[in-house]
Amino acid sequence: MNAQGLVKKFAIKTLGAVSDPMVFAHGMGCDQTMWKDVAPAFVSSNKVILFDLMGFGNSDRTGFSYERYQTLNNYADDFVEIAEQIGLEPVTFVGHSVSAIIGVLAAKKRPDLFKRLVLIGPSPRYINDGDDYYGGFEATDIEALIDAMRSNYLGWAADFAPLVMGNPDRPELSGTLEASFCRTNPAFAEFFAAMTFWGDNRADLAEVITPSLIIQCSDDLIAPKNVGRYIAAQMQNATLVELNAAGHCPHMSHPTDVIREIRNYVGPSATLI
Repeated sequence: MNAQGLVKKFAIKTLGAVSDPMVFAHGMGCDQTMWKDVAPAFVSSNKVILFDLMGFGNSDRTGFSYERYQTLNNYADDFVEIAEQIGLEPVTFVGHSVSAIIGVLAAKKRPDLFKRLVLIGPSPRYINDGDDYYGGFEATDIEALIDAMRSNYLGWAADFAPLVMGNPDRPELSGTLEASFCRTNPAFAEFFAAMTFWGDNRADLAEVITPSLIIQCSDDLIAPKNVGRYIAAQMQNATLVELNAAGHCPHMSHPTDVIREIRNYVGPSATLI
């Protein structure tokens, strides 16, 4: 697909400088607007690219089919296609939650397209696996989550958003996330959640050679901090930063901290806002 077609398909927006591309990828149930407090800090020094995962936000949903999108690897293929069209330079990929793992898979497929990865709240496996791996959930928890989405999606969104966001003293943040959940087609949201929460991408971590920064909150119910430590230990070239912060969305709740850590990793060119 040509560049113009990709812009429409994934609602791609390009801001800022003409070089050193930095691509921001949102998490489940979200869209590119969730980066509004982080991405602008980099427009003076980087070519900033925002897009919506297929099925979310303003993506062209006629491009979605259940046959085409079977695993997160298919979403990684989408990003490889986007990165190929961005230009001649490898990109800095900034991915939140499930998109962090999509970035890992894309970098595994095409390491030549990536300069570095910034992984915010990643989890390669949400379900606990004996004594060797603690992902934060039992299989019965995931079954209950999917059942709740199926039986009462709006009620699920109202209950799940505060758990994801944390920071109960700032209810407006949970409200923003809940509203984003509610804009997503319930049947698609259930499908994507099952793909995400039942997945197991632990074996992919060691195959990624791209330098990577892992940003992990100290109190995260969705991706506990030991998950970040596990990923850092499994990847070949990873740096782990643990923020003294609660919740799974620090780019929304603690954007200044996230900007600082990205800037420390990629260089001093970003501007704190």
